[in-house]
Amino acid sequence: MIRFQESEEEPDFSQEDHLTSSCQPLHQCIATLVCHTASYISSLTLAGKRLYTGSNDGVVRLWNANTLETLAEASSNGDVITGERGGGGAVKSLVILADKLFTAHQDHKIRVWKINDVVEEDVGGKRYMHVATMPTISDRFAKCLMPKDQVEIRRHKKASWVHHVDAVSGLALSRDGTLLYSVSWDRTLKIWRTSDFKCLESFTNAHDDAINAVALSENGDIYTGSSDQRIKVWRKNINEENEKKKKKKKHSLVAILSEHNSGINALALSGNNGTLLHSGGSDGSILVWEREEGGDIVLVGMLRGHTESVLCLAVVSDILCSGSADKTVRLWKCSGTDYSCLAMLEGHIGPVKCLTGAIRHSGKPSEASYHIYSGGLDSQVKVWQILVPT
Repeated sequence: MIRFQESEEEPDFSQEDHLTSSCQPLHQCIATLVCHTASYISSLTLAGKRLYTGSNDGVVRLWNANTLETLAEASSNGDVITGERGGGGAVKSLVILADKLFTAHQDHKIRVWKINDVVEEDVGGKRYMHVATMPTISDRFAKCLMPKDQVEIRRHKKASWVHHVDAVSGLALSRDGTLLYSVSWDRTLKIWRTSDFKCLESFTNAHDDAINAVALSENGDIYTGSSDQRIKVWRKNINEENEKKKKKKKHSLVAILSEHNSGINALALSGNNGTLLHSGGSDGSILVWEREEGGDIVLVGMLRGHTESVLCLAVVSDILCSGSADKTVRLWKCSGTDYSCLAMLEGHIGPVKCLTGAIRHSGKPSEASYHIYSGGLDSQVKVWQILVPT
């Protein structure tokens, strides 16, 4: 079901938001997708005109996000990718690679789906076909036979290092699409090959508490954010001797960022080549980090405005979007040294759990147009149109 809404009144902004009045955007909620009525929205991703929504009942649905008319048609007969038979619990993260969809689940697994653009209904064709579950059977079998491949996951309990043993909380793809990175509440970071879904590396006890987010910069640096209040930076080793030695890991820890005073729930990158890192904490703050030319990462700012935990972050062009347990979405200017709050979007009746968006052509050279999609624990996805004077 889809509901269209009239433009909402502009909210008042407190001084702490540092609103730039000369660049105040016009925003309105143009549609509400009620697509998972018995469960909350746990993940979103946008790939071209495709909008994917994942929920805590293990269901992923596809929507056409090109136009509102097409979106409304898709909502009445939207494709269900996974359902109760597929299981898996909450869909914690979604990523697209060419004709494959990777879904991370509460049941400790990563599932891979083949996307078929051409579906022949008369022969029972399916748009989405489950092709693998990670770790694969062959990967699990090979590791279960060797004692050296077993790691202690908790006291008196072991499992092979290719297994996640708690919810897979985040996924990220390498720039060339050859590697998939996964993080979990089991405190591990794992690296998978996307061609055959084999687990290549695993960092046991990568953090001291659950890992909630992962982000990958264009230079290949991996950022992981955890409930232990730390962000860790991992980098691929370029030493050829290390590459040749099988016992040496191909990635290593290069930095620890510990300025947060609460658990970290979300990460997002922006700027040229991903030089700016944004991290959302359970205290409602968003820290802004910059990677300097020498490679050092320094804290350059803090965004305040949310009154409860920041649960998700997304960057759309030069706009940082943040969703919070305070039921609001905030838009921040994140270019240069300007970190002002542009707008606060109100309308959800539950915490905002996930965000995605895209820039749209407004037809006017004097303004930039965006569509922002926010999913919440109120079982709704709201579609926001944002017009920002340039």
